[in-house]
Amino acid sequence: MFMKNAHFFLFCLFFIVSSFAAAQPAKGSIPADLLRPSRGESARYPFDTVIGELGQGKAPAAAYSFANSVSQGFFSGLPAHPSLVSVNPETRDKCLRALSHISPRNYRIGGGREEPDGAVSFLVRFIGRDYAITGELYVKYVTRRIEGETSQSGSWVFDDLILEEAKSRENEASNLVNYLPYERFF
Repeated sequence: MFMKNAHFFLFCLFFIVSSFAAAQPAKGSIPADLLRPSRGESARYPFDTVIGELGQGKAPAAAYSFANSVSQGFFSGLPAHPSLVSVNPETRDKCLRALSHISPRNYRIGGGREEPDGAVSFLVRFIGRDYAITGELYVKYVTRRIEGETSQSGSWVFDDLILEEAKSRENEASNLVNYLPYERFF
């Protein structure tokens, strides 16, 4: 009797597990080749409808990492954030005031590229519940010569953050049909 119950129990368990496995959402009609990069192909990054492709872009990895930490500092809203210590206090306070009006809940960074003057720029977007602010963050690599030695030391430093006026997220969503991609500052 025990063996019959055990077989019945295992059969029911197998049936339940296979039913749940079959009920998992399928990827739909999207081929697997489009979901992940092929061999030798660059990784695909998420896309923001306003600032475009997110991620490092054509910028050096160290510049992207530094720009991300500066963006995190502005997102925090704290003037004493460690990433904002080297930022000019006037610029820092102006940007923090602008961001405080939208109470950002999230930020996105992407579109990194090298500028002709050697700086690297990143498109940034700070997103609040009802409003968002888009801008461009500039960082540059500064080298310092150590006195008495032939070696040089360098680091990424904040150069500038240019923010646009806050825009309603509702208007952004309704204008997606006619929406032109964000243009960089010159």
